[in-house]
Amino acid sequence: MFSRPIKQLIQEKSGSFLIPASKIAFVEEDNPLYHAFLILTKMKYSKIPVLDQKNRVVGLLSLAMITDKMLETDTIAIEPLNELKVRDVMQTKFSKINFAQTTLETQLHLLVDNAFLPVVNDRGVFQGLLTRREWIKAFNYVVHNFDEKYEVREKELAKEK
Repeated sequence: MFSRPIKQLIQEKSGSFLIPASKIAFVEEDNPLYHAFLILTKMKYSKIPVLDQKNRVVGLLSLAMITDKMLETDTIAIEPLNELKVRDVMQTKFSKINFAQTTLETQLHLLVDNAFLPVVNDRGVFQGLLTRREWIKAFNYVVHNFDEKYEVREKELAKEK
């Protein structure tokens, strides 16, 4: 559990945690894998969200997942990219959060193992991404501003009996 002062400072920055969906590259589950390969390559992302027709996050897709389908025994083939859809290779088990229902502690724990977390609303509609980078920036803010807002006193160590 976060201490109250730390939590307050982090919450001052929590409004900037969300990168809105309008600024995020994504693919749809029905897109050809070739299209997804182009998006990931041009945007220089390693992984992006996959949405369904109702803008719900249904998976994640990485460049590694796509290139794995391109690798044959001793050659690289692009034919599978035209034959397969995003849904055929996407990761379907992943963490996602709803800001209103997810504590700061849970967000931080999930970001230890994930570079980003898709954020959804109560209906599961994609709202954007919470990134480890934004959390680190908030922590940086806390580290640099804590002493300006709080005075810290060390607790006395328990005396040995």
